[in-house]
Amino acid sequence: MKTTESNIDIALYERFGEGFDRFRFPADIIRVTSGRGGESLLIVGSEKTALYDCGMAYCGEHTADNITKALQQLKEQGKIEQTKLDYILLSHSHYDHIGGLPYILERFPEAVVFGSKKCQTVLSRENARKLIRELGEEARALYTPGNNTPLKMDPLKVDVVMEDGDTLSLGKETITAYETKGHTDCSLSYYLDPPGLLFTSESTGILEGDDYVHTPCLKSFPDSVASSYKCESLHPVYICLSHFGMIPQDMNKEYFVLFRKECQSKIDYVDEMMRRGLSNDEMLANYLVRYWTPLKESEQPYEAFKINSGHILKALIRAVQEGK
Repeated sequence: MKTTESNIDIALYERFGEGFDRFRFPADIIRVTSGRGGESLLIVGSEKTALYDCGMAYCGEHTADNITKALQQLKEQGKIEQTKLDYILLSHSHYDHIGGLPYILERFPEAVVFGSKKCQTVLSRENARKLIRELGEEARALYTPGNNTPLKMDPLKVDVVMEDGDTLSLGKETITAYETKGHTDCSLSYYLDPPGLLFTSESTGILEGDDYVHTPCLKSFPDSVASSYKCESLHPVYICLSHFGMIPQDMNKEYFVLFRKECQSKIDYVDEMMRRGLSNDEMLANYLVRYWTPLKESEQPYEAFKINSGHILKALIRAVQEGK
């Protein structure tokens, strides 16, 4: 059993045996994640460095520490000349992906932040920032009980907008952004070539077992399905899933099929409840009983899951109505 993974991690995510490491990457990519609930990956190109997502605010200082240590080790190994973080890539605007951004920018103020236009707009809204703070405080209370250190909220920003198909050079490597709506309208997936590695957004699901994909389609199930076909058409050599990590290469084709199958399963489930005349509150209660498990709390506070489930239910109701 890995000493760096809790028993809860093993139960929820370790489905492919002890020989498979979901954090073993096919390029110079270093996991600089700290705390629980959000991932952060340092991508080391031949000329530039980029950080993929920032994790949560409550552990943002430790994430910045991890980046600093990783860059120093890379310099000592002769892989980089300066301990500099050039770019930050945001997958979307949710608290568990951008909460650590102020801490990282405090440490690396020269880093340029990339994200979608919608993400840039969302981060400028006071109500969105209020929710980011509230959910960040929920996570702080869950994962670091007794810690009342105020969360840093500035800056939360996007410096450079990436449209669908825009590219960013790391030297010999190129990162291409792809709009993948469904989880949010601001979601981006990123393709690193070489080695042909796709970093998916939550719009195309989170693997929670070797045959189950969670479908956090908060905005639109049809958009998420369309995003899955877009990602599939890229024929990635490797796939790194949001909140999970790498999947075995022999699962690449099967993964998106599993995702679409589960999307349809949830649509059918809600359709059946609607036919029985259940109210929205009754359907949400049933949904929470069916899909919540205490194991999930290792990665997401229940309150955040409940809020997301309410949005998912609304998206499912729309999908049922549009399908008739």
